[in-house]
Amino acid sequence: MRISETGKSSRSSQGPVALPLPRTAPRPVAGQSLSIGVEEEFLLVDYRTRRVAPRAPLVLASASARLPGLQQEMTQFQVETATPVCHTMDEIRRHLSTSRAGLASVARQHGLRLAAVGAPVLGKAMPPPLTDAPRYHRMLAEFGAVTDMVSICGCHVHIGIPSLEDGVQAINHLRPWLPILLAVSANSPFCEGRDTGYASWRYLLWGHWPSSGPPPAFESAAHYEHVMQSLLRAGAAIDRGMAYWDVRLSHRHPTLELRVCDVAATSDEAVLIAALVRAMVATALDDTRPPLPMPQQALRAAIWRAARDGLGGDCVNPVTGHPLPAPVLLNQLINRVRPALDQAGDLDLVIESVAALVRRGCGAQRQRRAYARTGKLTDVVDLLTAQTAGAADLV
Repeated sequence: MRISETGKSSRSSQGPVALPLPRTAPRPVAGQSLSIGVEEEFLLVDYRTRRVAPRAPLVLASASARLPGLQQEMTQFQVETATPVCHTMDEIRRHLSTSRAGLASVARQHGLRLAAVGAPVLGKAMPPPLTDAPRYHRMLAEFGAVTDMVSICGCHVHIGIPSLEDGVQAINHLRPWLPILLAVSANSPFCEGRDTGYASWRYLLWGHWPSSGPPPAFESAAHYEHVMQSLLRAGAAIDRGMAYWDVRLSHRHPTLELRVCDVAATSDEAVLIAALVRAMVATALDDTRPPLPMPQQALRAAIWRAARDGLGGDCVNPVTGHPLPAPVLLNQLINRVRPALDQAGDLDLVIESVAALVRRGCGAQRQRRAYARTGKLTDVVDLLTAQTAGAADLV
């Protein structure tokens, strides 16, 4: 069985197994950035009706030879791509752009479109047609109607970490900043034909899993393992792969995995998220200060606020505990990780990308503007599929 370098099995129908956590990864030498990989989940929609279409097995069979990082997901509405291990944002951009374009091309050959969106805009997606795999059937048997809400798509960023203790330290430092990362990526205001009132409805749907949400603050790698075992003993997760925290340690490879984000509307926005997350991890690994204190309930409330408002509203400042306009907090985060961005050569990229994102709005804001122009959700899907393929004018 081949394991992709970002930490997922290429035979994803088998699902993750409860393996011991990997112990260490090589520590970067001076001047070398942490390794990085990105996974993106997409929905397939009918080319004419723009409704979600359960034809992933057909697309996967056609595209697997052309796109080695292509993987199946839990439902037949979804497909997933994974980059190899990368070290620069140019590599990440090249892999993401190539995989999006290639997958969109294969989808068109089958009368479909590829949509980078957190939730299905049109069509009935609940309950979904599950991918025929033993693990998914077991999840249905164990968790029942919770599996009705899995036709949603996220962006997962893997960062190489030198050790488990380093990974736990990074998780603790990232926890308070999870809300602003969600706000940046928010890309799912519509679901099944209605405006949900949220910028990231995907996050609310995903929250039905008993093992989802922000992780607790961990005292050590041993404490992380103790909490993991408590999930497994309670049956809240059937294996380590179901520890669905917003940021976690990979159960297969020496990476930290950031999972809070909606799938990015464009590959450029995915690159921005990847650059920010890597700089945040690098900053955390070098930080001798304790993490910012953020009680679990306060963090959950802050993430809910980010899911509701996205980049167009307020986001809770983890330093003061008070709301700030999300773009202001985003700039504060950039200043906090500026040395790491500069060392990696990503500072100009992030500053320019954030300026462009604030000017045109996050994915959810752009979707709502598209709907306001004509009152047609089909136009929203047209925008999404054009953005996915890099063909939309976002000025």
